[in-house]
Amino acid sequence: MTTSYDTATALLPLVGGPANVTSVAHCMTRLRLGLADPSLVDGEALRALPGVLGVVEDDDTYQIVLGPGAVARVTADFESLLRKETRKARNATPLKAALRRVANVFVPLIPALIGCGILAGLNGLLVNAGWLPGLTPALAAIASAFMSLIAVFVGYNTAKEFGGTPVLGGAVAAVVVYPGVAKVTAFGVALAPGQGGVLGALAAALLGTYVEKWCRGRVPGALDVLLTPTLTVLVSGLTTLYVLMYAAGTVSSAIGTAANWLLSTTGAFAGAVLGGLFLPLVMLGLHQALIPLHATLIEQQGSTPLLPLLAMAGAGQVGAAAAVYVRLRHDTAMRTTIKSALPAGLLGVGEPLIYGVSLPLGRPFLTACAGGAAGGAFVGLFAMLGERVGATAIGPSGWALFPLLAGNGGLGLGTAAAIYAGGLLTGYAVGFGATYAFGLPKGR
Repeated sequence: MTTSYDTATALLPLVGGPANVTSVAHCMTRLRLGLADPSLVDGEALRALPGVLGVVEDDDTYQIVLGPGAVARVTADFESLLRKETRKARNATPLKAALRRVANVFVPLIPALIGCGILAGLNGLLVNAGWLPGLTPALAAIASAFMSLIAVFVGYNTAKEFGGTPVLGGAVAAVVVYPGVAKVTAFGVALAPGQGGVLGALAAALLGTYVEKWCRGRVPGALDVLLTPTLTVLVSGLTTLYVLMYAAGTVSSAIGTAANWLLSTTGAFAGAVLGGLFLPLVMLGLHQALIPLHATLIEQQGSTPLLPLLAMAGAGQVGAAAAVYVRLRHDTAMRTTIKSALPAGLLGVGEPLIYGVSLPLGRPFLTACAGGAAGGAFVGLFAMLGERVGATAIGPSGWALFPLLAGNGGLGLGTAAAIYAGGLLTGYAVGFGATYAFGLPKGR
């Protein structure tokens, strides 16, 4: 059944988005909108929406017929949604906007990363146990195929996000993983297929999008269909081979080397910093900058050792919320919020607890960070001892990360899971204890 909020959510983009709406009102049956540019309205899609009975275009207003009763509910939700989106637009700094666009490139890939990561872990268990030897080669192929071509998907999504032709972005990024690049020499060194990884693919597709837009504005219309794609692939492909793959390969190698050095020499400290600061990064939207780093490490090493450390922030948050629940026995509304948000928090979805519990109360947000730092230090300490825990995919955390865990070297899955579980328990305990003792004013 379609709710009034569903209808309002569907209406907003079809009338040109929040920036196009200048006024909102309603009468007995119609939602009346003032629009900056009526030509941005998708009238056909509006008429097809469930609950929309008709559309009337007036000189001053754009009227959407919803019927008595329904119009008041939809208008209230529409105004609420409009205020929310307007606030969001005001808070969008150039840095946040850029990070959001980068995230839009990688987030659609997460389901495939999760599925292939779980299959890779299952295949590893079967190989180590010597079970189903006839099946494991097929599982290995299925689990590895996506990662071998991830550059193409990154290129496709990059061009799509930044206004280019997606298939041209994929074509340019495909150069990065084509086996024939081994015959090409750049800066006196033979290239290797996959050199530069997802960063090289991202840079190649961005360049391709720029070249395509440049061509579209200068090539005559009659020749556009031939010259624009040819020049886009040629110019971007050559630049990718002779500049971007070498440069991105250097950056990617530096990321892997830095991560390994950081964990092997300062693991406990690095874990405390990463686990303690991740909640503020999530609150500010800056955590999206880590997605390409995770993808690079997974592509290079098969897993990212950063994600299990960052996941400890969620453990601190769960512990802090549990302490608030125990302390605020008479605050029925807050306890109800915690009960509804806690299951999601245990599975690594922290926003309901952040925005519904710890941030509104203030100090519990800081004590949750302390819990995250403690859990991160626990996992990081084992990394210093040579037992580094990684994740074969990005996306889940909390309990949902267990199926995606991997150990380095001879570290078995059971040991990796035990270390990760120890970190979660540490985060829960310290987050709970710190919040119970210091997170709430006396008398609450």
